[in-house]
Amino acid sequence: MKIDISYGSGGKQTSSLINDIFLKNFDNEVLNKLEDAAVLDVKNRIAYTTDSFVVTPMFFKGGNIGKLAICGTVNDLSMMGARPRYLTAGFIIEAGADSEMIDQIAHTMRVTAEEAGVKIVAGDTKVIEGNGNVYINTSGVGEILKEGISIQNCHPGDMILLSGNLGEHHAAIMSERMGIENNIASDCAPLFSIVSDLLENDIEIRCMRDVTRGGLATVLNEVSESSKCRVEIEEEALPVSDEVKGFCNILGLDPLYMANEGKMIAVIPGEQSQKAVEVMRKNKYGSHATIIGKITEGNGVNMTTALGGNRMIDILYGEGLPRIC
Repeated sequence: MKIDISYGSGGKQTSSLINDIFLKNFDNEVLNKLEDAAVLDVKNRIAYTTDSFVVTPMFFKGGNIGKLAICGTVNDLSMMGARPRYLTAGFIIEAGADSEMIDQIAHTMRVTAEEAGVKIVAGDTKVIEGNGNVYINTSGVGEILKEGISIQNCHPGDMILLSGNLGEHHAAIMSERMGIENNIASDCAPLFSIVSDLLENDIEIRCMRDVTRGGLATVLNEVSESSKCRVEIEEEALPVSDEVKGFCNILGLDPLYMANEGKMIAVIPGEQSQKAVEVMRKNKYGSHATIIGKITEGNGVNMTTALGGNRMIDILYGEGLPRIC
């Protein structure tokens, strides 16, 4: 069934869209009340975030826009040491979109939300003129488990851990757009389980960031600027799969600036860094975790290259790849 403008009227067709797709997939005791606002049970300090998703194409190896919408918001909450609890989901649907496609997106959101331990408790739909695309906004609330985790907290002597291989989401999206056949799948994943593992093992976490648009280089520059420190990384320590390396070599891409949707950095006091790596590697989303560098006195981001030289790593300038998430 194709969606037309009448499905945004607030009448019978809107009710059908909500009941047949969204309530069916997002079923829970809070959402099912269909109140004007959700009443939530939150006892601790909270983290709150919002994000919008406009990826092209909407379906790709390793996921779709619905999985991105859940993981993106869950991961932003997780990086603040918060347990994700509740999400909202707003859909902007262009006329011509297929209802079965929307149902598939919503189903993926449900499965991913269940894995992440969150409930979708409120939402909205708008139907506009267009060519059948779907855009999603998600907001999220999480309960703070560990106070004081901040990008401003890094100190000389801290070590920088990366949870896994770089560039997979960027390469997967680009491959779909260019019609390149390969086995590269997006790394899109909910990362709270890694955070939970670190906290349960009494790892002191200075800061965490998920490595998304702008890539690792941009995130590390943000760490340097906010903590007023220098970031030193080793090129040979950066984990990149052979297939992504080959993809980058062909197209002249740099994994440092490629987007990811299931990777994070954690800055850990030096004496705990090896234990933290071991903890991360036991998690299915951190099996390739490694120490990539350290925090020192100074400013900026420097990389020791494989040939022993030094390369200053700047923040991404311009558009790396549009509509990546």
